[in-house]
Amino acid sequence: MTAYLDHAATTPMRESARAAWLAQTQRVGNPSSLHSSGRAARAVVEESREQIAAALGARPSEVVFTSGGTEADNLAIKGTYAARRASVGASRLVVSGIEHHAVLDSVEHLVEAEGATVTWLEPDRCGHISVDDLRSALGGDSAAGTALVSVMWANNEVGTVQRVPELAAVAREAGVPFHTDAVQAVGQVPVNFAESGADLMTVTAHKVGGPVGIGALLVRRDAALVPLSHGGGQERQVRSGTVDAAGIRAFAVALDEAVAEREASAARLTALRDRLVKGALALDLGITVSGCWHEADASGRLPSNAHLLVPGCEGDSLLYLLDAAGVECSTGSACQAGVPQPSHVLLAMGYTEREARGALRLSLGHTSTDADVDAVLAALPGVVDRARRASGAA
Repeated sequence: MTAYLDHAATTPMRESARAAWLAQTQRVGNPSSLHSSGRAARAVVEESREQIAAALGARPSEVVFTSGGTEADNLAIKGTYAARRASVGASRLVVSGIEHHAVLDSVEHLVEAEGATVTWLEPDRCGHISVDDLRSALGGDSAAGTALVSVMWANNEVGTVQRVPELAAVAREAGVPFHTDAVQAVGQVPVNFAESGADLMTVTAHKVGGPVGIGALLVRRDAALVPLSHGGGQERQVRSGTVDAAGIRAFAVALDEAVAEREASAARLTALRDRLVKGALALDLGITVSGCWHEADASGRLPSNAHLLVPGCEGDSLLYLLDAAGVECSTGSACQAGVPQPSHVLLAMGYTEREARGALRLSLGHTSTDADVDAVLAALPGVVDRARRASGAA
């Protein structure tokens, strides 16, 4: 039986979300059509929009549906940059060095194609972005030329949770829009859009037990965005395309359930995570924890995240050997042009390339059990031994 520990990549659909999705797919009607079936589909979309907004502390009008987190990040970065450059001539971005590639690659595109400049906010050893560093980056005349600040709410690799309200307050004081990718945070730590002070926030369904292919960008009513696609003008004229009524309904159901059970789930996952980490450290294999881990901490680090460094091993070898042993996880590293690369997150946090190559991300979710943890701990000794012998031979 397979032990699935890659929930940070995607988590199984909840039964309630699957039932809602299936029920809606059996109904016909484009939500933009004016006949009865179209109006019924539109009602489902708008009711779901209200439900999602309520779960995230937003107004329904602030929820802009997208195909997922990547599109939402692209719209936030590129759309805000275009609007700010046109209105105030701003061409600088202030971005953390540990963002998801949906943000990083959008920024790099603007640098190459639009002449944007970037100030990178580098994390400390725990993965935290300093509020003082952001304040310095926006000091003096710097704010006037800054189009956007983007700092993710919780890191997708090492699970570090940022002080988003404090960071957003610094940006707002400087008059600069603030975006946060909250894909990993929602359902694990308290997330309230209104209280966060952010102008834009990315969320997606498949991290909370909804379907792949639907997400949203939360956009304050006074935030200016230039659309990236054009067509029917759906979603506040900034995201054209026929909206996915079935996906949106399932998204709302999954999100509502994830938020409602967040406290109980966080306590359960934190206990599982701590047992996994302590068990791995006790194996006498030289394993360490990436970032800062404190037992029972469910606020500074995601409850679901166990990110380990295994010396003398290549992460890909560990991944494939664990997979063969019935444990599915990830390395937490990017693979560019078919060549495994050490994680940009770990390098930014001060780890050496050699240390970063032995990374394993083990992430838990709503279907995780003690048996999953037992499977990892049972497999690790043999897997590490084989991976080290393979690394030595190479």
